[in-house]
Amino acid sequence: MFFATPAYAQSAPPAAGGGSGLEMLMSLAPFIAILAIMYFMIIRPQQQRQKEQAAMISAIRRGDTVVTTGGVIGKVTKATDDAELEVEIAPNVRIRVLRAMIAEVRSKGEPVKDATA
Repeated sequence: MFFATPAYAQSAPPAAGGGSGLEMLMSLAPFIAILAIMYFMIIRPQQQRQKEQAAMISAIRRGDTVVTTGGVIGKVTKATDDAELEVEIAPNVRIRVLRAMIAEVRSKGEPVKDATA
């Protein structure tokens, strides 16, 4: 039977010049690079979209055409308070909608997009 000697079971001796700190930094470099790439490709653009969405929602005023997250399209008739809007979805049919549930704001003068173009 073959048995491993204690020499094979021990780890390598530390470097003489104190280079273990540099070796540790070099082994962590790929992880740091991956985190930096993830930040600039995923987290930062998402934060920018959230800021744009919040600015869009806070700028809603009477007369704007809005689309809710449920797909309902209507015209804002009144902003009842900071959290709610009154939206007219048909003649004389008004609903109250939370501002957070607004997916898109279409301006009053924006033309309908042509499907053939």
